[in-house]
Amino acid sequence: MSAIRLKTEIPGPRSRELTRRRESALPRGVHSAVPIFVASADGAVLEDVDGNQLLDFAGGIGTLNAGHRARGVVGAIRAQLDRYLHLCFSVTPYEGYVRLAERLNRLTPGNFPKKTFLTNSGAEAIENAVKFARAYTGRQAIVCFEDAFHGRTLLTMSLTSKTHPYKAGFGPFASEIYRIPYAYCYRCSYSLRYPSCDVFCAHHLEDTFRRMVAAESVAAVIVEPVLGEGGFVAPPPEFFHLLTEICRRHGIVFIADEIQTGFGRTGRLFASERYAIEPDLLVTAKSLGGGLPLAAVTGRAEIMDAPEPGAIGGTFGGNPAACEAALAVLDLFETGSGGADLCGHAEVLGERFAERARAWQRRCALIGDVRGLGAMCALELVRSAEIREPATEETQAVLRYCYEHGLVILSTGSYSNAIRLLVPLIITDGQFDEGLGVLESALRSVAAPRAPAHTSA
Repeated sequence: MSAIRLKTEIPGPRSRELTRRRESALPRGVHSAVPIFVASADGAVLEDVDGNQLLDFAGGIGTLNAGHRARGVVGAIRAQLDRYLHLCFSVTPYEGYVRLAERLNRLTPGNFPKKTFLTNSGAEAIENAVKFARAYTGRQAIVCFEDAFHGRTLLTMSLTSKTHPYKAGFGPFASEIYRIPYAYCYRCSYSLRYPSCDVFCAHHLEDTFRRMVAAESVAAVIVEPVLGEGGFVAPPPEFFHLLTEICRRHGIVFIADEIQTGFGRTGRLFASERYAIEPDLLVTAKSLGGGLPLAAVTGRAEIMDAPEPGAIGGTFGGNPAACEAALAVLDLFETGSGGADLCGHAEVLGERFAERARAWQRRCALIGDVRGLGAMCALELVRSAEIREPATEETQAVLRYCYEHGLVILSTGSYSNAIRLLVPLIITDGQFDEGLGVLESALRSVAAPRAPAHTSA
């Protein structure tokens, strides 16, 4: 049975009326990708206020890897509400915070003593990861990467690469931040080709220490194992091995931003496992809370213990209900959701997407690149395969077709020309195929077919 059921055009009359109210009540800078208002959600399906059912391939921008209203998660939240809703761990601590910290210390990569600090959001966790690194090293500088996204607060906005809409008009930015190219092979900053390039972009970090900032001034290198808002770019495996080796050599803290890659999205609980690296600090958020605001910094105990007592904290960080939700999310990944292996299913979803997407690519000149890791997949759309001109307007047309036909899906990338998959990992095979069918139709509606290859008689 089809998961998509449309009773009205999208957006319907009630969504249009709520949009009018929204426009007069909210600032224009608050953007929504899809012009519908949701009435309910379950698993991988949304129902809007007009009674339309849509498939969700966005997952709250990657916050719902375990699905909307996952049974164990909702039950854990309800049980906590009957005990207490908020206390503030900085005043009167509670066991849930400690249990979650112990769990993350055990599950994150690295066979060394770890400690965990809980916050409200990914941006807040990144800010605190930098504080830990600076306190531990006594240094100030941070090295980050082109096409990175780390948040919208002053420091994390400064670490973020994309100008519009994230940075333009909001300066001046935080100081002592140095940006270098990422391993974005499809758009190599050095016009080289992998693997003959010898992963030049990673070796360039050493050159950065000679030409931009001294290694002994650098507190941390911060990097996403797979670019999120930068286009779902998964680097060659050597990239992170080289980076971590350079960091170790210079006493620099290596921070992995796993806010979007974490909790099964790439086929492992953490993407760092895919690259066989052990970050000094690992930052999580989004799907950690199962839909509630929660983030964490987990890392080497000696680094986490560097700030003095009282230097790290916050009123709502590690909220009791969010902690219980996170523990339930981790239960689903460790014991399975209805018998399902969520990380294994992410691998299967990625393989099925890649197979279909590469078939589309052979027929559709608009698709320049098919890429991803596990279920963290994307298509990059271009107007010309030769010069790789970003097809930004065409991408928006594809997204519009998708939501008008019952599929919620998002773009990404510094040029806003990549279409990304952030499906809940509990999605059924039928739902996944149905959603890909809508995406395929959208691409056909926008793109010219690829010219057949010339063959000699």
